[in-house]
Amino acid sequence: MDNVLEDNVLEGRVALVAGATRGAGRQIAVQLGARGATVYVTGRSTRQQRSEIDRPETIEETAELVTAAGGTGIPVQVDHLEADQVRALVERVDADHGRLDVLVNNIWGAEALFSWDQKLWEHPLETGLRILRLAVDTHIVTSHFALPLLTRRPGGLVVEMTDGTDAYNRENYRISFFYDLAKTSVLRMAYAQAKEIGPLGGTAVALTPGWMRSELMLEHFGVTEQNWRDAIAKEPHFAISESPAFVGRAVAALAADPEVARWNGQSLSSGGLAREYGFTDLDGSRPDAWRYLVEVQDAGRPADVTGYR
Repeated sequence: MDNVLEDNVLEGRVALVAGATRGAGRQIAVQLGARGATVYVTGRSTRQQRSEIDRPETIEETAELVTAAGGTGIPVQVDHLEADQVRALVERVDADHGRLDVLVNNIWGAEALFSWDQKLWEHPLETGLRILRLAVDTHIVTSHFALPLLTRRPGGLVVEMTDGTDAYNRENYRISFFYDLAKTSVLRMAYAQAKEIGPLGGTAVALTPGWMRSELMLEHFGVTEQNWRDAIAKEPHFAISESPAFVGRAVAALAADPEVARWNGQSLSSGGLAREYGFTDLDGSRPDAWRYLVEVQDAGRPADVTGYR
């Protein structure tokens, strides 16, 4: 499968990364660009206007990183809850290229809304329903408009980004009712889309990173990507963490795989796909966070990443 790691293997391909302002979405877009793809990057935060999250990252920055990596980055401000905006986005992609090869539904935007400590009946209902709107409805709206273009020719790929594999989330409660429901819903959404686009030559999968060093996570621990290991003193299990580029490379490998249909309907992880395709994280390692979580962290064993990265 070495060909999936080559530069320019995605030249001529068109991708839409919905929710690409920061975190996994940004690096998914960049890693697709690094292999030559044209990537539409969407989000609500621009240099002129911040979203309710009120962070400095912008879609323009992401698009520039895509282009610098070797692809073509195109920023489009879109609120994926607004059907008219999503319809216009897909119409633009169609008018510009007449094709869509990869759709990554990475919209989330609820980082500051959910509570780990409140039960369903204690959690503000309006906020909880807003979480589900941001995490689930956005994906539905986007796929509704994008799938007709993506399935116009065989080989299209849909990647539903979530947190946790199907096997892990089925056996473990994800601490908060609304967080649990949001992330497990996306897993089922990938399976359902696989059933609908598979007969048309398309592939849909769910994909989870491990413990990802997003901008928010690095700030939480007071570190940067350059000195992230300093956080291990505070949280030893952080040693298994991965950069956002790791899951980005997972998506790029899937997009470049001529036999990607073998994954249709499956729940995948960055660590599992690294073993399959041979890519590494930026530091040359292959962290397998979900196996580590089950066998070490959840098992109450001391932090030790030996054999897991």
